[in-house]
This record gives sequence, structure tokens and C-alpha cells, in this order.
Amino acid sequence: MSGRGVKLLRTIRFDRSDDAVYAVAAAPEEWAVSGAFAFADLEADALTGKTRQAFANGFLGVESFGRSTFVTVSDATARDRDDIVLRMAHHFVEVYGAPDVEAALPAAEAEVGFAQSLADGQPINTVLTVRRVRGDDGVIREEFRTIRPPTGEPLHTRIWTIENDET
Repeated sequence: MSGRGVKLLRTIRFDRSDDAVYAVAAAPEEWAVSGAFAFADLEADALTGKTRQAFANGFLGVESFGRSTFVTVSDATARDRDDIVLRMAHHFVEVYGAPDVEAALPAAEAEVGFAQSLADGQPINTVLTVRRVRGDDGVIREEFRTIRPPTGEPLHTRIWTIENDET
């Protein structure tokens, strides 16, 4: 990777619901990838409960390998990106049986590259969600949505006014 900065995804939490929804919840501010690969070999009947929630709506945090409902577009360095690729390669060896890190690097690069493609062209702090389904053909399909802040005025409800005291 060159020395220029890149945009990647980070987990974000608006509340503590991920702790209840996922078997392992990602911590806030972890680098993240889609993580759909984790479900490639699961049969449809294995997608129940918290596993189903992780499949349907969870991004994969790259530190805890827990899930997050929301991610945000963030600035990253080339070194951050390289570290994420290496961490993913180790994960593929340790959890998914890749023969070694060198053999796992292309898959890790592809996963991080896909996450980078989701972030490219988006403003920093853009929030994304994912919706995953498995088609009748067995193929996992992902739909990513951007959550944008409301536009126009007012962005909040006025509940009081401030007036000067004239004494």
C-alpha cells in the first residue's frame, strides 16, 4: 500500500443492544469488514437465534471478531489497512483452517478491499448497515444502506427559549 490515507469501516454503537443481539458483540471503534464469509458453509437450519442476527445484520469487528449492527466510515492509514489484512489472514488460519498466513493473505486482502470499497466515496462518519439473505440458490447476498442525518430545520425540537431578564 502507498503512504496515502484510505477510508475504512469502524464499528459504532448507539446503545448496548449489540450485547444482547449477538453472541459476541464488537467493541466500539474496532476496524470492521462485512464478514459474510463466516456464514458461507452454514446450512440454513443453523441460522437461528443470535447466529441468525449476526448473519442478517452484523458487520465483523477485526479485533474481537464480534459483530456490530452499525459501522461508520473512518480515515485510516495504509499501515492500519495492512495491519487489518494481516489480522484477518491470521484469523483465517486460526478459525477457518487456512494452511498458513501466506495462503490466507489473498482472501484477507479481498475482504478488506471490499470494506474499503464500501467506504470509498462516502463522507467521514457516514453510518452504514447491512442486510444479508441467502437466496434459494444458496448464494449470500448483501445490501448495504447508508444512514444519513435528517436535513432541513429544525434538526431537533425546541423545548424552551432563553429570554433576557430586564430588571
